[in-house]
Amino acid sequence: PFWGVKLWLSAPQQAATRPPTPLAQSMPIELEAPFWGFMGATFALVFSNMGAAYGTGKSGIGISTLGVGQPELIMKSIVPVVMAGGVGIYGPLIPV
Repeated sequence: PFWGVKLWLSAPQQAATRPPTPLAQSMPIELEAPFWGFMGATFALVFSNMGAAYGTGKSGIGISTLGVGQPELIMKSIVPVVMAGGVGIYGPLIPV
Protein backbone atom coordinates (compact mmCIF):
# COMPACT_ATOMS: atom_id res chain seq x y z
CA PRO A 1 0.00 0.00 0.00
CA PHE A 2 0.90 3.62 -0.39
CA TRP A 3 2.58 4.76 2.84
CA GLY A 4 1.06 8.22 2.73
CA VAL A 5 -2.41 6.75 3.35
CA LYS A 6 -1.47 5.59 6.83
CA LEU A 7 -0.53 9.12 7.83
CA TRP A 8 -4.16 10.23 7.44
CA LEU A 9 -5.65 7.43 9.52
CA SER A 10 -6.28 7.93 13.20
CA ALA A 11 -4.32 5.87 15.75
CA PRO A 12 -7.10 3.30 16.43
CA GLN A 13 -7.62 2.83 12.68
CA GLN A 14 -3.90 2.31 12.16
CA ALA A 15 -3.80 -0.30 14.92
CA ALA A 16 -6.77 -2.08 13.40
CA THR A 17 -5.29 -2.17 9.90
CA ARG A 18 -1.78 -3.20 10.98
CA PRO A 19 -1.07 -6.95 10.84
CA PRO A 20 0.19 -8.55 14.06
CA THR A 21 3.99 -8.47 14.30
CA PRO A 22 6.17 -11.24 15.66
CA LEU A 23 7.96 -10.62 18.94
CA ALA A 24 11.33 -10.13 17.23
CA GLN A 25 9.99 -7.26 15.14
CA SER A 26 8.39 -5.50 18.10
CA MET A 27 11.58 -5.55 20.19
CA PRO A 28 13.79 -2.42 20.23
CA ILE A 29 16.66 -2.35 17.79
CA GLU A 30 20.20 -2.22 19.16
CA LEU A 31 21.79 0.66 17.28
CA GLU A 32 25.34 -0.31 18.29
CA ALA A 33 25.17 -3.75 16.68
CA PRO A 34 26.09 -2.66 13.12
CA PHE A 35 28.87 -0.46 14.50
CA TRP A 36 30.51 -3.33 16.38
CA GLY A 37 30.00 -5.69 13.46
CA PHE A 38 31.82 -3.36 11.09
CA MET A 39 34.49 -2.64 13.70
CA GLY A 40 35.14 -6.37 14.04
CA ALA A 41 35.49 -6.69 10.28
CA THR A 42 37.82 -3.69 10.22
CA PHE A 43 39.98 -5.07 13.02
CA ALA A 44 40.23 -8.44 11.27
CA LEU A 45 41.28 -6.79 8.02
CA VAL A 46 43.77 -4.39 9.59
CA PHE A 47 45.45 -6.83 11.95
CA SER A 48 45.71 -9.62 9.38
CA ASN A 49 47.45 -7.28 6.95
CA MET A 50 49.69 -5.89 9.67
CA GLY A 51 50.64 -9.44 10.63
CA ALA A 52 51.34 -10.33 7.02
CA ALA A 53 53.55 -7.26 6.61
CA TYR A 54 55.41 -8.02 9.84
CA GLY A 55 55.91 -11.67 8.87
CA THR A 56 57.13 -10.74 5.41
CA GLY A 57 59.58 -8.21 6.85
CA LYS A 58 60.97 -10.56 9.49
CA SER A 59 61.35 -13.45 7.06
CA GLY A 60 63.00 -11.11 4.53
CA ILE A 61 65.55 -10.13 7.15
CA GLY A 62 66.14 -13.81 7.87
CA ILE A 63 66.60 -14.64 4.19
CA SER A 64 69.09 -11.84 3.69
CA THR A 65 71.01 -12.90 6.81
CA LEU A 66 71.02 -16.50 5.62
CA GLY A 67 72.11 -15.44 2.13
CA VAL A 68 75.28 -13.92 3.52
CA GLY A 69 76.31 -17.01 5.48
CA GLN A 70 74.86 -19.93 3.49
CA PRO A 71 73.68 -18.89 0.03
CA GLU A 72 72.75 -22.47 -0.96
CA LEU A 73 69.82 -22.45 1.53
CA ILE A 74 68.07 -19.35 0.19
CA MET A 75 65.45 -21.28 -1.79
CA LYS A 76 64.51 -23.34 1.26
CA SER A 77 63.96 -20.22 3.32
CA ILE A 78 61.32 -18.75 0.98
CA VAL A 79 58.56 -20.79 2.66
CA PRO A 80 57.97 -18.24 5.48
CA VAL A 81 57.54 -15.47 2.90
CA VAL A 82 54.93 -17.54 1.08
CA MET A 83 53.11 -18.28 4.34
CA ALA A 84 53.09 -14.60 5.32
CA GLY A 85 51.77 -13.76 1.85
CA GLY A 86 49.02 -16.33 2.34
CA VAL A 87 47.94 -14.53 5.50
CA GLY A 88 47.90 -11.28 3.54
CA ILE A 89 45.74 -12.82 0.83
CA TYR A 90 43.27 -14.63 3.08
CA GLY A 91 43.09 -11.80 5.62
CA PRO A 92 40.60 -9.72 3.59
CA LEU A 93 38.35 -12.78 3.29
CA ILE A 94 37.79 -12.87 7.05
CA PRO A 95 35.46 -9.84 7.14
CA VAL A 96 33.49 -11.07 4.18
